[in-house]
Amino acid sequence: MIRVIISDDHQLVRKGLRQLLDRELDIQVVAGAADGLEALDLVDRHRPDVVVMDVEMPGINEIEATGRICTEYPWTQVVMLSMHSDPVLIRRAFDKGARGYVLKKSMGVELIKAIRTVCKGVTYHSRSIERSEYPVEQQPRSTTPQLTVREREVLRLIAAGNTNQQIAETLRISIKTVEIHRSNLMAKLGTHSLPDLIRTAIRLGLVEL
Repeated sequence: MIRVIISDDHQLVRKGLRQLLDRELDIQVVAGAADGLEALDLVDRHRPDVVVMDVEMPGINEIEATGRICTEYPWTQVVMLSMHSDPVLIRRAFDKGARGYVLKKSMGVELIKAIRTVCKGVTYHSRSIERSEYPVEQQPRSTTPQLTVREREVLRLIAAGNTNQQIAETLRISIKTVEIHRSNLMAKLGTHSLPDLIRTAIRLGLVEL
């Protein structure tokens, strides 16, 4: 189940989006926020998979909130919802860590597709946005680290909740080797704790729950 928070300053829009998304069997709207700051509080409380964030020019509240969400809650993906296809706004949204950008004029099926797409670690933007409007030099690049076969095996077992001892027995390697692999994985994924390692691996699509 994909857990979603909707952030839009119009109550009727939030209600409409909730009705749209709640019709999908694999999507659940867990909360609604009136602005970016409230969305931050709700993300901390509910830990959703996706935040649908409305953004309007010239305000930066939603853009800045997106940056904080992507930095502080890396397992949560952000899909921007906007009336504007301005390339500067699109670039800023992706620079801040947004994974999706959907225009309101085509938000029905496209929003649902965007939510499902970003949950797979893939960037999505409305088809109606011309490539010339989407700055090529700022398109999100693949940041998936290159892991060895053994590192992937260790990572999968870590995500499944196995201890170092259990991993060593399963792979028939020493505990010291497991510890080295885990240290290398944390370095490659830029994490500093086991929970962060697992969350980042899930976000990058390296393991599945």
